[in-house]
Amino acid sequence: MNTNFKMTATTLKGLEGVLSEELKKLGAQDIKEGIRSVTFRGDQGFLYKANIALRTAIRILKPIRTCKVYDEEDLYEAIQKIKWEKYLDVEGTFAIGAVVNSKNFTSNSHYIALKSKDAVADYFRHKYSKRPNVDLDYPDVKIHVHIQKDWCTISLDSSGDSLHKRGYRSATNIAPINEVLAAGLVLLSGYSGDENFIDPMCGSGTILIEACMIACKIPANINRKQFAFERWKNYDEDLYFTIQDALLKKITNSHFKIMGFDKAPSAVSKAQQNVINANLDEFIGVHHINFFNSTKEVFGNTTILFNPPYGERLNIDVNEFYTKIGDTLKNNYPNSTAWMITSDMQALKHVGLRTSKRIELKNADLDCKFVKYELYEGTRKIKEHKESSNTEVTSED
Repeated sequence: MNTNFKMTATTLKGLEGVLSEELKKLGAQDIKEGIRSVTFRGDQGFLYKANIALRTAIRILKPIRTCKVYDEEDLYEAIQKIKWEKYLDVEGTFAIGAVVNSKNFTSNSHYIALKSKDAVADYFRHKYSKRPNVDLDYPDVKIHVHIQKDWCTISLDSSGDSLHKRGYRSATNIAPINEVLAAGLVLLSGYSGDENFIDPMCGSGTILIEACMIACKIPANINRKQFAFERWKNYDEDLYFTIQDALLKKITNSHFKIMGFDKAPSAVSKAQQNVINANLDEFIGVHHINFFNSTKEVFGNTTILFNPPYGERLNIDVNEFYTKIGDTLKNNYPNSTAWMITSDMQALKHVGLRTSKRIELKNADLDCKFVKYELYEGTRKIKEHKESSNTEVTSED
C-alpha cells in the first residue's frame, strides 16, 4: 500500500532550486518547483525528516483539500466539506493563517483567515453542538489557506513556527540575516565543509553557524523544541525518534577552519553566545578583528562569505566601504573564493573585481545580488601589471 502524499515546502524567492536539490538528496519523490515553494511526495516519516533536516524551507504544508473558489462563500463551503474531526478534536485548539493572491477576493488575508475560522468552528458547532477554541500561540492544529487566482489549497501546517527559527539564536545585532537565507547562501556557494570558511563581517554569527551545520551534516532544526505535527492526532512518536536518530548518525566532524571576524566587540560576544547555543564552539572560532586589517592566515582553499552592511542598515560611506572590501580581498586573500550579498548595486561597482557569478535573491523586502569573486595568487600582480601598462601607454600619448 502506497502511503505517500503530497506536501509543499515554502521558501524564499531565489532559493527554490536549492530547496529542490535538498529534497532530492533527502529522498523526496515527484519534486516540482514553484514560486517560493516546492511540491513533493513522501510518507509520514518523510514529513518528519523534512522538518528536521531541510535548511532552506520555511514551513512544510500537508494539503488536505484543493478546489476552485470565486468568493468568500465558496471558501466557506469548501472548508465545511472537510471532515475536520479527522484532524482536530472538538475539545482541541486551532489557528488559521491565510495568503490571498486573487482578484476575486477584495478582502485582505486577515479577513479570509477569520472567515475560514468561522467555517471550521461552525462545522463542529453544527455537528457536535460545541466547537474547538482558537489558540494563536500553541494550537493543536495550525491550518493554512492559500488562494491563488481561482484555486484554493487548504493545508495542515506541520511546522508551526517558521523553520528559520532554529533555536540557537538568543542574541542579535541590527538587521540579522534570516537563518534560511544564510543556509541558502552557503549552499549556493557550493561550500560543503571540504575547505576553510570565513565570514569576515559575521555579526551575530548566523552564516557561520549555518555553514558549520552544513559542514558537519547536522540537521538544520535539531535544536528546535517542537514542531506542529507533534500535536497532531496521528503523531507517531516512535517513528519521529527513529527518523531523528537516523539523521543524527550522519553527523561528522569538520577538519577545516571555520572562522568569523567582526570589528565590534558586542557583535563578537553575541556571535560567540549563539555558537555556544548551537553546541558548535569546538568547531567555530569568532575573533575581534577588523576585516580591513586582516590577512589570510589559513593554508589551502578558502570560501569567504559575508553579508556586508547596506546603506539601508548602517550609516556608512558606501562607496569607500566597498572599495576597501575589494582592496582587502585582492591584496590579502589569495587562493580564495569570495561571495557576498548586497542590495546596493551601485556599491558593487566600487569593489573593483570582476564577478564570476551573480544570483538574484531577496533579503527581507530588499532586492539583492549574491556575487562571486575568484581570488588567485596572481590577482594583485595582474592588477599591478595592468596599471603599469596603462601608465606607459598614457605617457607615450
